Amino acid sequence: MASSTAAESSDTDSDNFRQNPRSNAATGASAAGTRALSAQLIAFYFRAPVKAFFRTRVDVGAILYTSYLQALGALHAPAKEGKGRIYPPAPPTSTFAAGFSAGAIQSLIAAPLDALQVRLRTSGVLEGQYQNMWEYGWKKLREIGVRGIFAGWSLSLMRDSFGYAVFFTSFEYMKSQAYYSYIIWYYGSLQRKDPSKIAALQEYSKTTIKPHYALEPCFLLGAGIAASVSQQVISYPLGIIQNLHYGRLEYLDHQASLRHSRPQMLKHYYHAYQETFKRCQKRASRSGGWMRWLYKGFLRSSIRQVPSTSAGLVIFELMRRKYATAADTVLIEKDGFDILLTN
Repeated sequence: MASSTAAESSDTDSDNFRQNPRSNAATGASAAGTRALSAQLIAFYFRAPVKAFFRTRVDVGAILYTSYLQALGALHAPAKEGKGRIYPPAPPTSTFAAGFSAGAIQSLIAAPLDALQVRLRTSGVLEGQYQNMWEYGWKKLREIGVRGIFAGWSLSLMRDSFGYAVFFTSFEYMKSQAYYSYIIWYYGSLQRKDPSKIAALQEYSKTTIKPHYALEPCFLLGAGIAASVSQQVISYPLGIIQNLHYGRLEYLDHQASLRHSRPQMLKHYYHAYQETFKRCQKRASRSGGWMRWLYKGFLRSSIRQVPSTSAGLVIFELMRRKYATAADTVLIEKDGFDILLTN
């Protein structure tokens, strides 16, 4: 296999390198906006209780997608060039590490917001005591400090980092490796399937094959579905445990407001995790096992999650190609023919 790219001047390379972070930010914001809007529409369709305080999390999603692009560029050199089509594609180890890093970065922003939302639901502030979540958050920050705001963050870190590592790995593998393998298998074996067609192509010197235009969008859509479901397999059960742990936030808030020393607070956090594990054991036992309890309602949640996530990933890929450089044509040599891939 070989890839042919147009020659670029060093000045152009330098400009593209400087513009790449801005392109990544625009790509991330577009994908995050689409995913957030789609999620709100799906939630409305299923009559989920969407509160006025809980805005679409475009900012958090933009951080996720932008961080992923930057991390992938650092781990896989072709991704740093700003091309619309990355060839050779990034190996799963690189996409897993980039997704893990992006999920961890996003968790720093999302975890405090998630914890504030839980407190909003349990403290009765939705009845008009506060004008918005930020007013409530500022009051809570002064009461319990930064340490209290990040109570339970380790569960959020585990859910987001591993969840998005699998999320982006599944997406990139289906979109790139699986797609390239399929077209190489299908068009590379064309000679064995229909020798007469190959002879006709050779007679008219048509030695370049361009795959059907509808083939790649199908793989792109399938990649979005696979990424969403694979992420749910990890994040859904961890979310169940996290929500149960958040039930002890009021107790931890009270302890944090007493301004205990760091060793004392660490002891309280440790006991809180122990209590959460005991509660998980009881609920799992009543439900007939850990798997049955942790994945109860998984199908319904996945059905709600897949449309918005798939739409966000499709926009993510389209915007990444929109802000790409022009030199992104790929030629794959197979059995004496060139398979041409363009945006």
